[in-house]
Amino acid sequence: MGGINSPDVTQGPEEIGHEHNDLSGGWLRPAVFGAMDGLVTNIALVAGVGGGGASVRTIVLTGMAGLVAGAFSMALGEFASVDTQNNAVQAEVAVEREELRRHPDAEKAELISMYQGMGLSEDISRRLAEEVHNNPELAVREHITAELGVNPDDQPSPWTAAISSFFCFAVGALFPLLPYLLGAHSLLLSLAVGGTGLFAAGVLVSRFTARSWWFNGLRQLAFGVIAAGATFIVGSLIGVGGVG
Repeated sequence: MGGINSPDVTQGPEEIGHEHNDLSGGWLRPAVFGAMDGLVTNIALVAGVGGGGASVRTIVLTGMAGLVAGAFSMALGEFASVDTQNNAVQAEVAVEREELRRHPDAEKAELISMYQGMGLSEDISRRLAEEVHNNPELAVREHITAELGVNPDDQPSPWTAAISSFFCFAVGALFPLLPYLLGAHSLLLSLAVGGTGLFAAGVLVSRFTARSWWFNGLRQLAFGVIAAGATFIVGSLIGVGGVG
């Protein structure tokens, strides 16, 4: 009979397994980037325009313009970058497929060498490479994964990246405008609400990382403070009537 800490061998794999967050769909990075960028951008805009002595109407107009322009810019940029990356991977797949057709033995030797570099014995590396090369599509995928560090069959969606960055930027950019939209005329309150949004976003992001929630929250808040402080100083120096 096993002791109190002995594993229960009657458990099936589904009972002792664990789950991972889905990080391959292309939504997490653009969502985080969009939310943080929206928050920092509009906090900085509001601080700069407000620091220059602009009216509430001008602050809101500037913030809303920044929200719309930034959301579309983020979405289009994410779509273009992810789509370009995916096409670049597919181009490398075509090159690898041609190399496997023209130089199968050299490619097999390369794969054996890579397996050995991972710490496998020469015998196991050779047997694995032989098995992989019996399936042409598997061979292409294995070479691309080993050489480039990406799985050509599991690429992020440019649409997912674009949509997630658009909405997350818009939501983040809305935070510093909320006090003004609700009737308050306080720059300090606007910046406080924006800072709260930054801290909360950092805490939420910590769910997907190994960092503590307070570190993530304070780090994002610090980024916002630096950006807002810089634009507030610039706005104060120039002022609403300082140029033109």
